[in-house]
This record gives sequence, structure tokens and C-alpha cells, in this order.
Amino acid sequence: MQKPKKVVLAYSGGLDTSIILKWLQTEYGCEVITFTADLGQGEELEPARQKAVMLGIKPENIHIVDVREEFVRDYVFPMFRANALYEGLYLLGTSIARPLISKHLVDIAHAHGADAVAHGATGKGNDQVRFELSAYALDPSIRVIAPWREWDLTSRTKLLEFAEANQIPIAKDKRGEAPFSVDANLLHTSSEGRVLENPADEFPDYVLQRVVPVEQAPDQAEMVEITFEKGDAVAINGEAMSPATILTRLNGMGSRHGIGVLDLVENRFVGMKSRGVYETPGGTILLEAHRGIEQITLDAGAGHLKDSIMPRYAELIYNGFWFSPEREALQALIDKTQEHVTGTVRVKLYKGRAATVARWSDHSLYSEAHVTFEEDAGAYDQKDAAGFIRLNALRLKLIATRNARVAAKK
Repeated sequence: MQKPKKVVLAYSGGLDTSIILKWLQTEYGCEVITFTADLGQGEELEPARQKAVMLGIKPENIHIVDVREEFVRDYVFPMFRANALYEGLYLLGTSIARPLISKHLVDIAHAHGADAVAHGATGKGNDQVRFELSAYALDPSIRVIAPWREWDLTSRTKLLEFAEANQIPIAKDKRGEAPFSVDANLLHTSSEGRVLENPADEFPDYVLQRVVPVEQAPDQAEMVEITFEKGDAVAINGEAMSPATILTRLNGMGSRHGIGVLDLVENRFVGMKSRGVYETPGGTILLEAHRGIEQITLDAGAGHLKDSIMPRYAELIYNGFWFSPEREALQALIDKTQEHVTGTVRVKLYKGRAATVARWSDHSLYSEAHVTFEEDAGAYDQKDAAGFIRLNALRLKLIATRNARVAAKK
């Protein structure tokens, strides 16, 4: 295959992507353009710029972009309208960031006339699939380079030797064995590998990056009110905020109350099982609140249909099909259900749990007149239930009659 002339690299500034940057230069002799996304990972990103310059990247070829608002508004919030949980538990914090990164990689490639993009995902994980499916969906002619599937740097020792040979700075702790691998963004923190690889071992508290252990959470509960408009959070405690600001604020609340920690053995798309510890404090609160407002504003038929498609929707995101027509079709259905999901939810935060305690809305379908145990002033005629039950029982009675008749002939 012809060597690429220009490659846009998803660049974190860390050791692995710095090695990839230099490997692209030495292996292909190509010009490298870097893209570093500020996804709210909580790290200073200016060192990534400095390291890129040190590795010979022209200043005009270094892109560090604050995508926090775009991330939450255009990716996290649409996903939360669906109450998406992969395998019933995982809030998809890593999965939902990959299509956004791919979109920017492709956009930058177009702007620079680059003929390839590159990522640092390994050949064992899901991220390689997510990056590449997204890139091909946005530009079917783009070339994707995945060094972990190509190079012969198959051990940590070889990686460090390559770094030393190419004057790539190595932090002292990088020479030892990293206790685990961490990926973070505004929605969550993911920890995998090393001390977490045996699912029979309880993870140590030092794995937690964002959330305090529940035993250390305050003994006093905290209340938070979240206001929604058409399924999206728009205010906290009556104060209007941008999407990223809302998630940041909820992260702070959830973190100090030990909320949102998940120890999960999941099924990767590539076929193997993996164990990870996920911390999604703000997302856990947001999911609870969204469920809370849907309880009074979403019709049963629409809500049950939405819940029935949620596992498929979540699986599409997990497997990297954000830009697929089926995900977009499901999103259109989901968004239609959210037209009246407007109102406010009060959530109690206490010792690792977020629980809805009150909800109210001008769009509410809840009728106290119909459900009251007191006099309902004719709002509901209980005698109507008799015919309703008889009609619904008819087929069951016919089945039972048939079964008794067949049994009697044996």
C-alpha cells in the first residue's frame, strides 16, 4: 500500500501516542498533524502542545480543541434521552466519546488535505472499531492507520527502547508496571487492566479517580433539583446552565457522595470479556432524574416502546455505530418521545445512591383525581374495570378450556 503523505493523529500527549507520532514519522516519512480533544478529562492539555512541538510538529499542525459543550450537547444528551445502558449497567462513557473524536479527525484531515488518520487503540479492544467505523461512515475514502496492529513493538520493553532511541521523554513511573490504565472524559472515568484483570479480586480503593469510596461519603444527604426541557437537562436548582456545566456540577455532587461506581465484566464487541471499573457520578444522577421526569410526562405506550429498543440503541453505541442509519432512526423515535419530557425532579444524594424523591411538570400526565383512594368525584367509574377484565381474560379462559378438554381425552 502506498505510504501516506499526511496523517492526522488522535494525540493525548502521553507516552503511547508520542511513540505512535514518532513511529508514523519514521515508518512512513509522512507529515503528522495532531488533534487533542479537551473532553473534560481533567488534565492540563498544554503539555501535549509542547511535546508535539518537541517531536517536530509544526505549530500550525497542532490542534487542541475544547469540545466539552459539543460532547455533552450533541452526544451525551441524545444518548441520555434514551436512558441508554449497555448490558443493563454501563453508561457508555468511553463509547460515546469516540465518534466525536473521529469526526474531528476527519474534519481536520479534510482541512489539511491529509490522506489518513491514526489512533492509538490496541487490536484487542472496542475503541479501534469505534474510531474506524465512525471515520469510514464520515469519509469512505479515508485511510485509517492503527499502529498497534502493524508495528513490532509488542512489549513494554520494546516501547521504552523505541522511546529512548528517539529522545521521547519517559516519566520515571512509566518504567515500572502501571497498576491500571485510565481513560477519562466529562462523563466518566474508566479503569482497566493490571490489578483489575482478575475479576475474582475486589478492586482496591486507590483505583477510584473521581468518586470517593462510599464509606467516606458524608453522613448528611444532599438534595438537588434538575430541570428538563424536551428530555435535556437545562438547569440545576433553578439556575440555567450549559450542557457541559450541568454535567460538571453534577459530577462534583455525585463524586463527594460516592455515587456512580460500577465494577463490570462486560462483553467486548471483538468477542472477549473484560473487567473495568467505571465512575460516572454526574451521569448516574442525570439518568435517575431523567427517569424521574419521564415517570409523569411520558405515556406508557411510548415509554414501554422506548424501553424495549434501548438495549439495541445502547449496543449500537457500544459497538461503534453512532453514525449508522439504524442509530439515527432509533434516535428520531426516541427524540419524538421527549417532546413533553419537561419539568423538574428533586433527587436525594446519599451514601452512593441517587434517588428521585419528587417530580413536577406542567406537562404531567399524572392525575391525582383518578388515582386517589378518597372520593374521586366521578373521575373514574370502577365498574368499568369489570368489562375490561372480562375482555382481557377471554383468550386466557379459552386456552384453559381447550387445555382441559385435551387433557380429558388422554
